[in-house]
Amino acid sequence: MIKILFVCLGNICRSPMAEFILKDMVNKKGSYKEFYIDSAATSSYNELERAGIYGEAKNMLKEMKIPFTEHLSRQIKKEDYNKFDYILAMEQKNITNIINIVGEDKENKIFRLLDFTEKPRDISDPWYSGDFYSAYYDITYGCEKFLEYIEKNNNILN
Repeated sequence: MIKILFVCLGNICRSPMAEFILKDMVNKKGSYKEFYIDSAATSSYNELERAGIYGEAKNMLKEMKIPFTEHLSRQIKKEDYNKFDYILAMEQKNITNIINIVGEDKENKIFRLLDFTEKPRDISDPWYSGDFYSAYYDITYGCEKFLEYIEKNNNILN
């Protein structure tokens, strides 16, 4: 089983969108049993507030017909490093914060999601920009390319 953790600043927009987008993709491929997919934040603010998926992010998932379930923000923990095979951040700043929490990346597990694409870059935070469409399409593209990478390197997808 491949264990993937998506991480952003607050775990209410980008990382839960990525979690449910990737879950939908692997479900459609019939490979959901091969994956454990979760998401987390680098900050504790939304966890303390018991925040769920931000309304605009929920609306985007609904509009794109991506199924999702209840979700509460949680902060990444040091032990998550050992639990997950891939820790996929939305931006470089997230990677810096992840390493501050989990320690050094000795096993080379931490990447930006778009590092698996032809144009590695950050996914801008729609909480600040208000641009949920760009975030959705960047996340979807990143998930597609990440699954291609997994297929090529782990031989588990159809």
